[in-house]
Amino acid sequence: MANLTIVEAIRAAIVSEMERDEHVMLVGLDIGRLGGVFRTTDGLIEKFGRQRVFDAPLAEASIVGSAIGLAISGMVPVVEMQFLGFTHQAFHQMGAQLGRFRYRSRGRYPLQVTVRAPMGGGTRTPEFHPDALEAQFVQSPAIKIVMPSNPYDAKGLLIEAIRDPDPVLFIEPERLYRKGRSEVPDDAYTVSFGKVRVVRPGQDVTLIAWSAAVELCEEAATQLAEEGISAEVIDLRSLVPLDIEGMVASVVKTQRCVVVQEAPLSAGFGAEVIATLQEEAFYSLEAPIGRVTGYDTPYPPGTMEAWWLPSVGRIVTAVKHVLDG
Repeated sequence: MANLTIVEAIRAAIVSEMERDEHVMLVGLDIGRLGGVFRTTDGLIEKFGRQRVFDAPLAEASIVGSAIGLAISGMVPVVEMQFLGFTHQAFHQMGAQLGRFRYRSRGRYPLQVTVRAPMGGGTRTPEFHPDALEAQFVQSPAIKIVMPSNPYDAKGLLIEAIRDPDPVLFIEPERLYRKGRSEVPDDAYTVSFGKVRVVRPGQDVTLIAWSAAVELCEEAATQLAEEGISAEVIDLRSLVPLDIEGMVASVVKTQRCVVVQEAPLSAGFGAEVIATLQEEAFYSLEAPIGRVTGYDTPYPPGTMEAWWLPSVGRIVTAVKHVLDG
């Protein structure tokens, strides 16, 4: 076991898979000599060489398009997009090509591509950098979407993603990259997609979140416990596939629920979670499901983002409203 940050756990997963399979290669902007904007791939070009760690031009569409061609040729590309907000520049390649090529080729060409991208606010980055766009890719059929919240899951889920025969969008919590350490096994291991993690058991209300919002829910649950309210915290881990059974089991037990997402309110993935729970657990609910989200505005300047992002206080208020409902 080693005590790793999320960045270190991601690097460990990449190294493990590149050592295991010579077809695994890295493609992205500044990932070679610079080691990536967050230094996630630092030292890998020296370890594996320029044929397997490729510095791409500043052209996101070309980066994803190149990965598609490499995958068709039998390689296993791991793409780094500097920020999830930049994937808009490659939206056609991601949704219409990467996600559909297996279907369009009648199964002849499964694209074994992993696209890594950090996301999220709280670090005062410029515009287009913190945007939470995960729901936009949920509607791109055949792309699996994975969002870890801790070092253990980051390593295990990334290894699972690289080995998956289908394309995976692996979204990383930028704010938590170097915030804290936890034990991570030295050996390779996988964490299965479509299986929620019960972060904290509870009896009175379920808090459902993913990515950095999980940490906020943990803090809110601790504060609520001081007031005698027992909150269960659920980490979805993956949005596609979604563990409906795991969510429903928790809500049936607690009978109340609040969903927390960093994205704006309208048409965020939280709405999909709520619609699913309304279908599958309606008769167990004692109150309408609450939501804590960003706002339906462009992401604000860094000096104002604390007012825009979900917070522990907003989560606690939402829980009390649901309990009073």
